[in-house]
Amino acid sequence: MCGIAGLINYTRRDRGESAATLRQMAGALAHRGPDDEGIWLDPDGRVGLCHRRLAIIDLSPTGAQPMHSASGRYSIVYNGEIYGFRELRDELEANGSRFLGHSDTEVLLEAFEAYGLEGALQRCNGMFAFALYDRVAKKILFARDRIGKKPLYIGISPNAVAFGSELKSIRTHPAFRSAEIDRDALTLYMRHGYVPTPYSIYRDIFKLPHGSWLSISLDQPPVSATAAIDAVKPYWSAFEAAERGYAQRVESADEALHLLDDTLKRAVSERIVSDVPVGVLLSSGIDSSLVTAVMQEVSPSRVKTYTVRFIEEQYNEADVASAIARHLNTDHTEITAEPDIALGMIADLPDVYDEPFADPSQLPTLLVSKLARRTVTVALSGDGGDEFFGGYNRYRQMTVFDRLAKRAPGFALQAAMHAPRWALEIAASGVRRVAHGSLQDEVTGNRLRRLAELLEIRDPDTRYLDFLSVWSHPTEIVPGGRELPTAMTSKRIPACLSAVDRMMYSDMIAYLPDDILVKVDRASMAVGLEMRAPLLDYRFIEQAWRAPRALCFGKTALRHLLSRRLPEEFMSLPKRGFGAPIAAWLRGPLRPWAEDMLSPSRLRRDGIFRVEPIVERWKAHLAGHRDCAPQLWTVLMFNAWHDRWGGAINQRGNATVVEPRLHDQVARLG
Repeated sequence: MCGIAGLINYTRRDRGESAATLRQMAGALAHRGPDDEGIWLDPDGRVGLCHRRLAIIDLSPTGAQPMHSASGRYSIVYNGEIYGFRELRDELEANGSRFLGHSDTEVLLEAFEAYGLEGALQRCNGMFAFALYDRVAKKILFARDRIGKKPLYIGISPNAVAFGSELKSIRTHPAFRSAEIDRDALTLYMRHGYVPTPYSIYRDIFKLPHGSWLSISLDQPPVSATAAIDAVKPYWSAFEAAERGYAQRVESADEALHLLDDTLKRAVSERIVSDVPVGVLLSSGIDSSLVTAVMQEVSPSRVKTYTVRFIEEQYNEADVASAIARHLNTDHTEITAEPDIALGMIADLPDVYDEPFADPSQLPTLLVSKLARRTVTVALSGDGGDEFFGGYNRYRQMTVFDRLAKRAPGFALQAAMHAPRWALEIAASGVRRVAHGSLQDEVTGNRLRRLAELLEIRDPDTRYLDFLSVWSHPTEIVPGGRELPTAMTSKRIPACLSAVDRMMYSDMIAYLPDDILVKVDRASMAVGLEMRAPLLDYRFIEQAWRAPRALCFGKTALRHLLSRRLPEEFMSLPKRGFGAPIAAWLRGPLRPWAEDMLSPSRLRRDGIFRVEPIVERWKAHLAGHRDCAPQLWTVLMFNAWHDRWGGAINQRGNATVVEPRLHDQVARLG
């Protein structure tokens, strides 16, 4: 696990100047690789590679990067891990390859020599992003892992290409120091709370889509970022994985569970291979409990577990996590998220997430990463269970909404959408009197209005997108902004999928790589911790698509697997999101900071957002009329980021010219 960066010069530049730029690019990623730094510049100064190393496997100098292949044809900077690389090494050695060390980087290089780029990628199971310089073909090849665990940004300018694990590295390159904020990408951020792939918050810098590769020539620079994105080629397809799973269905539930269990044990076993200490993040949830239980089962030593305790009871999972740890006999540690500690970390968020990012669970993720890093360098997590086994409550909610949408009279929906607040509160009061106990507090006038808005949307896919949206009409918040095509707006979804599977598929290609995995990567790497997710092994995902669909709703399959390892009392606990009490904090200890960030004078001075909708929601939130924390948090996180990183925003609007080809490319992101 490391940080990578580099450049291509298309005009002659002083070698000393290029070397200094590479040092700056590497320095910006020091947190991702605190153990070592490597810089390499080719003899004519056209290609530069740099690397910050977090030493996990082969701690000796033979594991250092940039690394060159035995033949001298290839040079690589690589971030991530190839699981099961020792088997691949045995295969290569049987065919004549020889190795100096025992790192997976060297195995990857020799796989390129033996099988070519795509042949090697097909053989690699892992989390990775890399840049591979091919001296013979005079090009750099870029690739990311199938699911999108490891990041890679690429910037295109007329005379240079710069790339890196994080935007802050690219921003040190002279061609991108004055990068301009893309108003259209900002509009997408306001809808989602993150900037979706392939866009970035800056013009001319894009994210390489997961499961894909890109070739950039040293002789002919890309015409634009759009042209570079159009040249991206997939080597693995979520679309095909889902279709293939439906076509090759395992009809027997017992057989499917057996295959899932075997695949998971193999995935966990491969992910505890390390030359440094390994632990696991444990909550009260099914996913992390299962990963912990399997890890304890296959580990040769007692497993170290870590959890976060919240004072606010609705967010606290520490008591149950502690009970699970005792049952599994792990070496357990917890940290209490005291409000002053968590709030003190907010100032760090623009540096940790150097692109606007507004998932409030970023705070506990950063906290638990810091805790784990005290004693281990690698940690396993339970990420992936919700997206592939129907774990999110919203799947059940949307199923109900789909039924209601078919029955609700249009005039009733229109009346609810335009009724005054007092009338909706009276209606909500009546509903609460007949609702079940746990639902009584959930029914409010504002939620009835929101329900009516959702039911008015007739297309289920569009309804789901709107349900997930932080701001449902972001172009009204960002003047001049447009909503560009994304994986979530693409209609390229396998026709065979059921309604719930369509939602899981959308989350797999959009929410998972652009929110969940970004959150985990940036938080863990900010403290030099490598995070591995066995449930995101692509073989496990493909087995999930093959399983009887009844096993893939409500985490039924994962519960079955866990019941073999934990008592029933841990199976029926209510699901808690891994979040933070942002709504209460904004009315309490965060209020002075938020007042400044959301003040009309500040908003007008910046000229980025429309002032009125933001101020209206801030007042409503403070008054307790409704919970506007998600919408406010997107504005707060952007403003905090803008204060740290600056960047001019194109006031003309329509900052990015989107060619029709790019629409097609985005549609193929799955």
